[in-house]
Amino acid sequence: MDFPVSGYRLRVGSGLDRALLVKFMQRTYQEIGSSHPLSHLAETVERYFSQDTPLWWVEPESNAQPTTPTFEIHRQIKPIGGLWMGNAIDQLEGDRHAHIFLVYVEPTHRRRGIATALMLHAQTWAQARGDSKIGLQVFHKNIAALKLYEKIGYRPNAVLMTKRLGSKGEGRGQ
Repeated sequence: MDFPVSGYRLRVGSGLDRALLVKFMQRTYQEIGSSHPLSHLAETVERYFSQDTPLWWVEPESNAQPTTPTFEIHRQIKPIGGLWMGNAIDQLEGDRHAHIFLVYVEPTHRRRGIATALMLHAQTWAQARGDSKIGLQVFHKNIAALKLYEKIGYRPNAVLMTKRLGSKGEGRGQ
């Protein structure tokens, strides 16, 4: 599959990639400093990964001529990035639109245009299926991702706010 960043190619993921998708999700959360157990991510993938939520992997291109079947080559080459897409419903307008569940590029491959290329791929996919917009969630501490998303035209639409709840009586009012 064509990929606009020299030295890399894009490959469509499959149901065989569930464990790898979980690993990439874990890396994302670990990089933002999560110290919580991440076992729930496997349940998320099990629940939401389907034909309606496509996955693409970015892999380094190999200059060697394949001597094994293509399927085996894909298993030998480890992805350095990934994009997992899904669906969301706009709670104000009620329309279905594309949602980016995951964009991840390994730190040693960053700042080469890979994430930008993945975001443009997401946009192309969403437009091809008739979506009028695309959404994502980004943690406020992920400054590099925020800058990238703003650079390519994403704007804040809502603020997700959370509050830790203690035992009965704690955290009320004020």
